[in-house]
Amino acid sequence: MPVPRTQPLGVAVIGAGMAGRAHLAGYRAATTLTGGAYGEGLPPVRLVAVADAHAPFAQAAAARYGYERAETNWQAVAEADDVDAVSVVVANHLHREIVEGLLAAGKHVLCEKPLAPSVADAEAMVAAAAAHPGQVAAVGFTFRRSPAINALREQVLNGHLGQVRHFNGHYWCDYAANPDAPISWRYQGGLGSGALADIGSHLVDLGEFFCGPLESVRGTVFSQVTGRRPKPLGVVVGHAMAEVGTEFEDVGNEDLATFTATFANGATGTFSVSRVAHGLPNGLGFEVFTENGAGAFDLNRTGEFTIADSTAPGVVNGYRQVLVGPEHPYVAGGLPMDFPSVGHGQSDFFTFQCRAFLNEVAGGVGTPIGELPVVPPLAHGLHNLRVLEAVTRAADGQGEIVPVD
Repeated sequence: MPVPRTQPLGVAVIGAGMAGRAHLAGYRAATTLTGGAYGEGLPPVRLVAVADAHAPFAQAAAARYGYERAETNWQAVAEADDVDAVSVVVANHLHREIVEGLLAAGKHVLCEKPLAPSVADAEAMVAAAAAHPGQVAAVGFTFRRSPAINALREQVLNGHLGQVRHFNGHYWCDYAANPDAPISWRYQGGLGSGALADIGSHLVDLGEFFCGPLESVRGTVFSQVTGRRPKPLGVVVGHAMAEVGTEFEDVGNEDLATFTATFANGATGTFSVSRVAHGLPNGLGFEVFTENGAGAFDLNRTGEFTIADSTAPGVVNGYRQVLVGPEHPYVAGGLPMDFPSVGHGQSDFFTFQCRAFLNEVAGGVGTPIGELPVVPPLAHGLHNLRVLEAVTRAADGQGEIVPVD
């Protein structure tokens, strides 16, 4: 059994863009979570380094979030003796090289989803993790850290709602609705690497969070709304607009994707993802219809979920709002004001995830301090990519069932 770590933990983040900043802030706040599921005994955490190929981003992020230094390449983080745990938050096609290099250097790694641009790359990353069994190698699916989502899931797995019969999910965003938005790595790659990989990976993971593994998919439809985008004149952060020039580049992937699926437990899944949904900056939501009721979650109302069952008389029966409070997961000790209906946002999910990662690094692989569920291992990210690959293959058929390998 691993001996819990007592020496300070040095952390670094590679990538100072949109999600990278969420990781940077997450580590800064992670040590303030205490008691309950978070546990006691986390060693001191040092905010050591921010690395980004664009030096001004790294320098600004280090100053903003209180990290000791800025670097311009990931190798500097890998070689640093004072760094123990690293988040990798860069373009998908860069994940493999960086993760393998960090593992070889003895670092614990938390890699953003999707794990890699291909199943083959992900398989190599999982093999690299297996060669270093004493190091935590995890993939970040942050919506698993939502208090409301977990509270609703408890009512499915351990409560009175019972097994899900139908999971209906959507993730609708508008970051690509403007055809003048600049080209970036998100628009490069073949079918399946666009909206499906970027935001559909989250939705697939949530479906399996409630229903277990997906067995097969069918009926995929991919659509592309904008076929060419202007090249930016400078560096672009996340989904932000930027000054563009007169040169254009072809978009290589999809703006929308829809498909249906069957879970191994017999439940049906219906999924819709879009990056061109006007007026919805971050519109994730889903419904679960179960053997004894139903429930729903909307990311625009993070501090609540709705539930329906047969406990009330018929004349007043229906969906009811449940406000998240300290009786629900992640709230007690996880928020500065951990009272009912105080509210929280998506950034808090990253803090909870960072704390879970640090807990496992401190306690040892598979044996974290505290009771927070560990961050899923790289093998989970590989499975997610296999689902996305099956979804992509289903677009080539005539509605036939495509098994998930």
